[in-house]
Amino acid sequence: MPRMKSIYGLFCVLFFLGSCVETDPDADSSNSEADQTPIQKITKSVTVYSHRHYDIDKEIFSAFEKETGIQVLVKEDKASKLIELISQKKDAADVLITVDVARLEQAKNKNILQSIQSDYIQSRVPSNFMDSDNMWFGLTKRYRVLAYSKERVDPLEIKSYTDLAKPKWKGKIAVRSSSNTYNQSLMASVIAHSDEQKAESWAKSVVANFSRSPKGNDRDQVKEVAAGRADIAIINTYYLGKLLNSENQQEVEAGKAVGLIFPDQEHAGAHVNISGIGVCKNAPNKDNAIELIEYLLSDKVQELYSAANYEYPIVKDIPVCDLLKSWGSFHEDSIALERIGQLNTAALEVFARAGWE
Repeated sequence: MPRMKSIYGLFCVLFFLGSCVETDPDADSSNSEADQTPIQKITKSVTVYSHRHYDIDKEIFSAFEKETGIQVLVKEDKASKLIELISQKKDAADVLITVDVARLEQAKNKNILQSIQSDYIQSRVPSNFMDSDNMWFGLTKRYRVLAYSKERVDPLEIKSYTDLAKPKWKGKIAVRSSSNTYNQSLMASVIAHSDEQKAESWAKSVVANFSRSPKGNDRDQVKEVAAGRADIAIINTYYLGKLLNSENQQEVEAGKAVGLIFPDQEHAGAHVNISGIGVCKNAPNKDNAIELIEYLLSDKVQELYSAANYEYPIVKDIPVCDLLKSWGSFHEDSIALERIGQLNTAALEVFARAGWE
């Protein structure tokens, strides 16, 4: 792998490239290919199909172009559409990037990814955050935790996901629908640590405690708590970072109204999910794709994911931003995420039987 420049050098590059096109980081709609800024004569390229819609990703790709001379062509869309396009062989994608392990497993099961060998990649990604056949690898970590009202909830009252089923929380829990992949992976982890029958019983009790029918994204659940219509929300950590750093003061105030609980510290640990990456089976630029993955796992890029998008680095011992530091240290679930992805269908069935819309 080429020797990486210092983090200071990357920030200089990002400043120079500050005029690149921006998109809404949380948009679900399709986006056209990102504009590319030629830094030198391009002789090589890599085509990235990405479900991530963040400005920092575009800046990182631009810096990769500057350092390697490999042009990055990006197509952004929903994961399901990207996976379908690749499976139909309508486009020659080199790399698939998406969020949630179930989607990565879906891509593997559709036979659109290939096994790759890279000592660097395998040394950077912990084994529980990569596919056993080396078809996908984690890039960043996202924890599914509990946001609670600082005014109405004593955090010592709720220590685990299991506690969400207690009758005392009736009418006080805000959460997204069962169609949300993050909730599906959380349910899969509940099944993995118990069984489907116990998971269904838990889910039915949680449904009985809903403050309203599930809707909206994770930021909307926090807003429900801030408005006093719920006391607890189930959210991904990075969404709270987005609220606290929003240009909308009302969103900032909503974020300040809640605290975070990282559940199950005495048992399995907080549920963790990932954004991840894999090389496409028919990638015409396999070597360039591997070089890009190695770059995204470098110290400097891993630190940028935290600083710009409030995600946790997948690589161990990478410094995190001050906000993440303020949330403290905690124990994370060590179960292999491959298993969580494999239990996605079982999770959907449990949701249906429990009446979780």
